[in-house]
Parts: sequence; structure tokens; C-alpha cells
Amino acid sequence: MEKKYEASMAIQLLPIMGKTEMISVIDKVINHIKSKGLSTKVCPFETVVEGSLEEIMEVLKECFIVAEKEGATEFLSFIKISYNKNGVLTIDEKVSKYNK
Repeated sequence: MEKKYEASMAIQLLPIMGKTEMISVIDKVINHIKSKGLSTKVCPFETVVEGSLEEIMEVLKECFIVAEKEGATEFLSFIKISYNKNGVLTIDEKVSKYNK
């Protein structure tokens, strides 16, 4: 049986800076998300993370801190959150049929 997660979040963080610097900041943010040990999927426009609501909200806050530490003084962030204390659809349940 597949693990169920209480929450799923898609985060897109767009630093307002030059292309090279922007990509560097985004890479650092993605690496930070992956370092948290949660279920993640990096997509072309966003990164999805699954876990408890508390875990994913902490990751979101940390993403902003990492971006600032890496030189992003201004950025846009677009967030989608799915929450159900009894479990949300997992990344795999949502997209595995399209990746065969």
C-alpha cells in the first residue's frame, strides 16, 4: 500500500534578477527542499513536496530564507496546497499513468 500524506504543496519561486543568478537561486532552493527528506518531485515550473502540513509549511518558509541568503532581494512565489488529514493523492497517484 502506498504511503498517504496529509498535505501536498507545489511551490514555484521566481527571483527577480538576471537569468544566471535566478537559476542559481532556484537550484539552491530545490536542493534545500530535497535535503529535507520528504517526498519531492521537481517539475519544469514548480517543485512538489509531500508530508504533514507542518512539514511543508516549514519548507515553504525555509525556501524564502534560502532565496534571500542567496541574494534574492525580491521574488514571486506561487503556491498550491492540497490538505486532507486523512490523506491526499500522492505524486505517484496523480502522474504515474502518464510516465509509462
